[in-house]
Amino acid sequence: MQKDDERLVHSRGEEFLQVFKKGAEFTQDLLKENERLRYRLLELEKSQIGGETAPAVEVKKLTERIADLEAEKQEILDRIRHVEEENQDFAARYLEIEDENNNLANLYIASYQLHSTLDFREVLQIITEIIINLIGAEEFAIMLLDEKSDELQAVATEGVERTEIPCVRLGKGVIGGVASSGESHFATDFDAYERDFNAPMVCIPLKIKEHVIGVLAIYKLLMQKKEFAPVDYELFTLLAGHAATAIFSSRLYSDSERKLSTIQGFIDLLTK
Repeated sequence: MQKDDERLVHSRGEEFLQVFKKGAEFTQDLLKENERLRYRLLELEKSQIGGETAPAVEVKKLTERIADLEAEKQEILDRIRHVEEENQDFAARYLEIEDENNNLANLYIASYQLHSTLDFREVLQIITEIIINLIGAEEFAIMLLDEKSDELQAVATEGVERTEIPCVRLGKGVIGGVASSGESHFATDFDAYERDFNAPMVCIPLKIKEHVIGVLAIYKLLMQKKEFAPVDYELFTLLAGHAATAIFSSRLYSDSERKLSTIQGFIDLLTK
């Protein structure tokens, strides 16, 4: 679909150049013809002043012809202006497609990186880099749900100390509510927002299908980040699913490695 849009933009750009070139040439011809007729009309008027009688019919025809040429010139100029406006729209669309392509590339890279390792700490680091570099967050926390205690605890932070982030009961406050409902939370006014560890600016559930395993709580954006773009919401969707899967898989792997190590230790003790 995007390639079709790009071809359409290129085709309309070529069409605009051809129309513009022909319009410019025709406009030049009209101006020359207009100038010739005006000169002829001036000669006729001078001949009248000098005592020579110019045919009234010829003068009328010349005047009408000049009026027609002026109308044709205006029509051509209007058409060129219309095509220029269309070309600007397609140029803007072309830039939009380029941005979309870049955003898709970033989403693909982020998704690939998330599933490139089963090391729990590496997964958290990759998620942190995605949040900083692609979303533009400066202060945030990745919180996971302990299903035994029904509490959300910070496992990774950026811009704040992990000890500053309080544990939150499932269903309590903004963070607990997001973990309970599985619905994202966005502050109504980013400019007026003041950091509150219990009520983040943005809170995104990390879930596998409908099962929430944690949340991403954002407290502050980078200085150059004034608002969220459409791709940011796509990234939030990516994090809600892919990041949750990567975290869950890496935790299972880490747990199984520890259990395997423990079992191997017992076997070694028994066989010695």
